[in-house]
Amino acid sequence: MNSHDDTAIVQLVDVGKAYGNVDALRGVDLTVRPGEVTCVLGDNGAGKSTLIKIMSGLHDYTSGEMVVDGEVRHFSSPRQSLSSGIATVYQDLALAPLQSVWRNFFLGNELTKGPFGALDIKRMKAVCDEELTKMGIAVPDLDRPVGGLSGGQKQCLAIARAIYFGAKVIILDEPTAALGVKQSGVVLKYIMAARDAGLGVVLITHNPHHAYLVGDHFVVLKLGRVTLDASKREIGLDELTAQMAGVSELEALEHELRHDDAPKVAVSPIDVD
Repeated sequence: MNSHDDTAIVQLVDVGKAYGNVDALRGVDLTVRPGEVTCVLGDNGAGKSTLIKIMSGLHDYTSGEMVVDGEVRHFSSPRQSLSSGIATVYQDLALAPLQSVWRNFFLGNELTKGPFGALDIKRMKAVCDEELTKMGIAVPDLDRPVGGLSGGQKQCLAIARAIYFGAKVIILDEPTAALGVKQSGVVLKYIMAARDAGLGVVLITHNPHHAYLVGDHFVVLKLGRVTLDASKREIGLDELTAQMAGVSELEALEHELRHDDAPKVAVSPIDVD
């Protein structure tokens, strides 16, 4: 088993997850360091979702070790993961679209004042505005429903919220999957801002171009196993894209399509009355 990395916030060592007789993950190593973006790439069924569930406390792993701040941990709930400084931002973002921006920022963590626990709305608005401004996000009206924000702004709100509430690691689940080029650029900008603030960022994506723009380290998963583990200085975009696509599979497909002995499809003539 690999030795533990003292610089890591979170380290997965030879981690596996079995569902009955099916291995969703096998022998996965992953290191998340402060001030780095670790990109986990893979196609559908590669094991990305299982990896997220283990780190976020939804599922426990069945082999190997997950070390958080130097201690081997088994999370039994998302709350445990969050209290350990790991925040997960899912594609659906867990936002309440009809509630205001500031209410969504403090959703489940509302600030109160006075003996009767009244909501401290003024303070929550001030904090929300300050934290969004730190991330470079301008929302003139914090009372507007969050559903009116763009996809990129919603992602950035979720990132800013996670940072404010003490996250040391942010896991982003396909944050640009449903966004256009411009909004994707906005999200990638704030991923870099989170990294520059000293957080460890795990970017889950199937887009090697987005990953290469912001990533410091790349891990490619295929059928639950790591097929590539490389830093940015060790790999170029073309090679990362090829590894993600599966070079051998593409070459095999190309060979099949070009093969002279490929079966011919017989087409019956159309009868015309």
